[in-house]
Amino acid sequence: MSKPVTIRKLALAANVSIGTVSRALKGQSGLSEQTRGEILKLAADLGYDLGKLRSTRPRRILFVYNRELSSLATNPYYSHVLHGAETACREASVDLSVLSVAPGEAVAPQVRRGGADAILAAGHFDAGTMQALRGCDLPMVLVAHFHPGIHCVNDDSIYGARAMTEHLLAQGAKRLAFIGGPLANHSVAQRLKGFRQALFAAGRLADPMLEVELDATIDYGEAGRKAMRGLLALPQPPDAIFAYNDQTALRALEACVDAGLSVPQDVLIAGYDDIDDAARSQPALTTIRVDKERLCREAVLQLLDGRVEPGETLLPVDLVVRDSTVRT
Repeated sequence: MSKPVTIRKLALAANVSIGTVSRALKGQSGLSEQTRGEILKLAADLGYDLGKLRSTRPRRILFVYNRELSSLATNPYYSHVLHGAETACREASVDLSVLSVAPGEAVAPQVRRGGADAILAAGHFDAGTMQALRGCDLPMVLVAHFHPGIHCVNDDSIYGARAMTEHLLAQGAKRLAFIGGPLANHSVAQRLKGFRQALFAAGRLADPMLEVELDATIDYGEAGRKAMRGLLALPQPPDAIFAYNDQTALRALEACVDAGLSVPQDVLIAGYDDIDDAARSQPALTTIRVDKERLCREAVLQLLDGRVEPGETLLPVDLVVRDSTVRT
């Protein structure tokens, strides 16, 4: 018995995206009549069962995240991301369920058991998991990450990193260091790019010794402190630190205090994301504010409206200057 024709197979046959096929079959706007007609004819020729079509608007969205992020309830970033999804779904009278996945797991059966008709995937996923999610043949939007062929919603990390680096330069920093995670993480790569762009624009050469990646083999908090200790041990240590997120910046601040240094008098320290602890630290941490809840609200609206064409939506960010980068 031949396998049933899926929307994914139609998309491959028509050489268009899954979102384009879905729009054509559901009669949604955003397509030319020629494209719509060609897809409908192809569907009929291949024997696609039009009775399988779901309603235009998803009734149940599945929030998928990487289990390696730890508990969503305690994660200072993704707890807000999830809350944004919950709020948007509640306001739209759409059910929301949550699924955690890990590399190597059989993702598709877990998604099918959830009975969702759309996927909201949040954060970084390995290539195998992304392939499995795409193979579920459901409309999908990705938040806080980027993957070709999927619509992604991100903060404008390049702009944010440039703004922060320019701020540190304006405060008199001479040797700026960047502490990041793995460059496979889209946000890390974008923030490092913005950091380098700002240095170049200011006529500064990026020093490879001042770009440090966290040690992924040890505890996350200790990795931040270790990275900072390594920078301080350089023959010419940095006088300013830009960490790719606030959690790392706060651990770097602790390492400076342990070394007997004063922040910001001896070292300027800045982070990214504006998690709750950033404003409570001593000194309060300069950061880039990301509207974490808005990221997911926007993603939910795009799923509800059927706006799942491959591409990227960038949301604005704001520089928040606090005591950790202001010398008196």
